[in-house]
Amino acid sequence: MLERLKVKHFRGLNDLRIERLGSINLFAGRNNSGKTSLLEALFLLAGCGNPRVLMSLNALRGMAGATGTPETVGDMLWKHYFFALDMERDVEVSALHASLGELTLEIAPLRPGAVEIPFDDTDLASSGTTPERALQFLFRNGSGGEFRTEIRLTGQSIKVGQPEANVPYRAAFLSSHSGKDDEDATRLAQLRRRKKGDLILGALRVVEPRLQGVEDNMSSGKPMIWGDIGLRELVPLSVMGEGMTRLASLVLAISSSPDGQVLVDEVENGFHHSTLPDVWRAVDEAASQFNTQVFATTHSLECVSAAHESLGADRFRLHRLESDGEMNRCVTYEPESIEAAIRHGLEVR
Repeated sequence: MLERLKVKHFRGLNDLRIERLGSINLFAGRNNSGKTSLLEALFLLAGCGNPRVLMSLNALRGMAGATGTPETVGDMLWKHYFFALDMERDVEVSALHASLGELTLEIAPLRPGAVEIPFDDTDLASSGTTPERALQFLFRNGSGGEFRTEIRLTGQSIKVGQPEANVPYRAAFLSSHSGKDDEDATRLAQLRRRKKGDLILGALRVVEPRLQGVEDNMSSGKPMIWGDIGLRELVPLSVMGEGMTRLASLVLAISSSPDGQVLVDEVENGFHHSTLPDVWRAVDEAASQFNTQVFATTHSLECVSAAHESLGADRFRLHRLESDGEMNRCVTYEPESIEAAIRHGLEVR
């Protein structure tokens, strides 16, 4: 479990420090205070400097591809990861892990080196050669090991290095939208193989009390989760409402990340406020069973109140992120002060 975290020069986070993390961490704050960026920084750190994680985050933001020169494509795909678009200041994400020690990831641009020019190219001004653009990832683990890899743009492709560091713990990222049907079905199959399928069934009954069973199959041509709600046939989970698919994604992500992390953006999406206390209890039960640390963001005061109502003070931490565009601050509430903050209308939007 991570105990403290520092993020520097990443997206809108110039210098953010969080000193007291818990088993379940809920982040509130206004728009553009850095909540989603914080989750992305945690996901990058868990990847140990794997450049593919950076590309997957682009895909989550709808920026999976770009065309043009290495310079324009590089600006499109990764310049926005640097605070104020300033690539002269390296990204740094570091955290203290309870059993692994200090973990650090640094991301920095590799400055252009020599450019290859054909022997017969005497007009340098009109040469079609373009310098490559590259980022270097440096990961340091708690044992003193250093591991470097890079992502490089040429005129034709993106070259991604393979990290040498072993992934210290698993992490799953859930965006503010619903999960992926095939990924959830695969995770359910793994959970059922370990004879723990009752965990997901009990959790989903929070949203749909009629649910008698769930199973994964490919009768539709691709892996999907189906549910039995007492009708003549099974029903795809996705037609039972967003709350069902959202909760399934949450619990299944936790089950697939034992001793790791689950990062959830806008955790309240898809749930009626009346179900949120039970949702948090289901999340806590799964997180306890698999020793998974949860980081979630919210724009909902009802979500904060439900978490406070349902989770014990020894597991739950409420954090508020604040930003003025240049400075970042995290306020971590003491258990006894959360109720007062809720009573006085904690600003979460």
